[in-house]
This record gives sequence, C-alpha cells and structure tokens, in this order.
Amino acid sequence: RLAARLGERAVLTREPGGTPIGRSIRDVLLDPANRALVPTAELLLYFADRAQNVAEVVRPALAAGRVVLCDRHVESSLAYQGFGRGLDLGAIRSLAALATLGLRPDAIVLLDVPVDVGLARVGRRGGADRLESEEREFHERVREGYETLRGEEPARWLRLDGTASEDAVFEALRRGLVERGLLGESDA
Repeated sequence: RLAARLGERAVLTREPGGTPIGRSIRDVLLDPANRALVPTAELLLYFADRAQNVAEVVRPALAAGRVVLCDRHVESSLAYQGFGRGLDLGAIRSLAALATLGLRPDAIVLLDVPVDVGLARVGRRGGADRLESEEREFHERVREGYETLRGEEPARWLRLDGTASEDAVFEALRRGLVERGLLGESDA
C-alpha cells in the first residue's frame, strides 16, 4: 500500500528472495523438507541472499534516489537466528557488516502480533514453511528478540499493532514515517 502511494519512487524487495539468486536461496530456506538445515548454515544462507539483494537491488535503487521498502533485513536474522536459534549476536552483526557493507535502514517497521495470532494466521493461509513450523517457544524467543532490538535503538523502530485493521495499520505507518521525517505529508 505504501509502495502504491509512493509510485515509481518506491522499490519493493524482500529477504530472502528479492533477486533471482535469492529466490533459489528462499526455496532452500523455507522448504519444510529441509528440517536438517543446521542453524549456522541457515544464517549463512540468509546472509548470502542479503548480500546479493543489497548489491543487486538496494544500493542501485538508493543511488538512483528511490525509496526502498524491504520485507525483512538484518534485524530479522538477529531475531530469528540470534534470539530464536541461539547463535552469537556479535557474529551475526559481523556478517551484517560484511554482507551490507554497513548499510542500515533509516526505519524498521515491526508489525507486532502475539505469537498465537501469528500462528493462527499461518494456519488460515495454508501449509506452514520450515520456520513457521517451529515450536511455539521458538516464536516466543523471536518476538522477545525483536522487542530487545527495538529497545536498543527505539528511534529507528516503528512498532505497529498488527492486530489492528489494515487501514489503522497503514495510517499508523504513514504517520510514523512522516513524524520521523522520512516521508512528507504529500508522499503518504
């Protein structure tokens, strides 16, 4: 919805899967048949995708003066592989510096929902992917990880109530980005 409002200025991408190479990596990462994927390999695959996405999509778009809207980024690896899987946060941050060459988002939007709500939405949507199939405790650790990360840099984070209506979520997003000076009133 935000991309539609921004028009041609906006570039939408996602991690994993924002590039052709990334789509192949996404298939490996999310395939429920790959349950044997160890946490370190999982982390490295996410960062392989991220390095490709930053080089191929994000940096060129920013250089052209466009606004990049990315579904997930480094903070997702910190939450999922760091807090969720228990991998070292310092190592993840080092990989982030390497994969992104220090690029960090101006704002991070957290669509927050209770774990039960998120899992119910997955269930309504149909077959869960490899990460969505994890035990509830994993998802609790991930959610707590996001809250911890948000607490470390609150000015960069925009927490939205993901249980609100789509219109209410969009209005809170628009207002939050305008308040942070990232969008003008006419942009959103």
